[in-house]
Amino acid sequence: MTVTVPEKMTAIAIREPGGPEVLVPETMPVVAPAAGEVLIAVKAAGVNRPDVFQRQGNYPPPKGVTPIPGLEVAGTVAALGPDVEGLSVGDPVMALVPGGGYAEYCLAAAENVLPVPQGLSIVEAGAVPETYFTVWSNVFDRGGLKAGESFLVHGGTSGIGTTAIQLAKAFGAFVITTAGSDEKLAACRELGADAAINYRTTDFVSVVKEVTDGHGVDLILDMVGGSYVERNWQAAAVEGRIVQIAVLGGSSEHVDFRRLMMKRLTHTGSTLRARDVAFKADLAASLKANVWPLMSEGKARPVIDSTFPLAKAAEAHRRMESSGHVGKIVLTIGDADA
Repeated sequence: MTVTVPEKMTAIAIREPGGPEVLVPETMPVVAPAAGEVLIAVKAAGVNRPDVFQRQGNYPPPKGVTPIPGLEVAGTVAALGPDVEGLSVGDPVMALVPGGGYAEYCLAAAENVLPVPQGLSIVEAGAVPETYFTVWSNVFDRGGLKAGESFLVHGGTSGIGTTAIQLAKAFGAFVITTAGSDEKLAACRELGADAAINYRTTDFVSVVKEVTDGHGVDLILDMVGGSYVERNWQAAAVEGRIVQIAVLGGSSEHVDFRRLMMKRLTHTGSTLRARDVAFKADLAASLKANVWPLMSEGKARPVIDSTFPLAKAAEAHRRMESSGHVGKIVLTIGDADA
């Protein structure tokens, strides 16, 4: 199969650091894939919180990475760089990328490209890589979640939250989550959460202790930080683990380290974007082996909140910053909705 790749494409530029209005469509050159790279004709690109931080000027791309935002894409293989094996032009694929997703064409390291699981639409596929790679790395690899353990994820209706609930439940955990409205709590329960707590009206620490019979929770995935650090330590079981993947609530200035010591807690954290291709390739292999069968069977799949055409990336960011979404927001290109 041959595909004609144009010299130019439409991509979203960040005109200057600022609000959603600084996201503007521009005509840019299409870059040919180098050795070990794949050029993907993008049909869908997930919108993630790090994209917002980059737009605001608070999360610059790693050295040598395109300034075009976007960390995950799905589409078809348009061209292959030298020495790339196992892929063919026209294959439906998804990829985790360090940048460049908000565009008609996007380069990806071949090792970080995965096939679209059977039964998944291309829009759903565009919502998978960033959240699934993040959850697998932090909940199962770094956090070591095991069947029979209790697991708390904050922000249960975020892209990360909806993914974490489904995967933790699929692998045998007792799942607890927090969200900010009764409607969102209901959505979390539909995804498999055993307990859902309205953090606006209820103290999640006391509820966690209640639903775990005083044991506390074995593993916590937190993206809030701030005042939640101390409260997570209170909610954690003896020898519990906390994995930090963001600090949307800011830094924590006052925590009682005696609690961490007395409970023998492990509080760790990570970021994904700056990790090397080999690290992400290992995650890709784990996901393909352990999670792709679940998605093909319908036991786990991305929750799509809304879609926006590429040119309306600013509206997609406004939707994300409203915090009213449940699941993933996706940019679409061409016939992605067909």
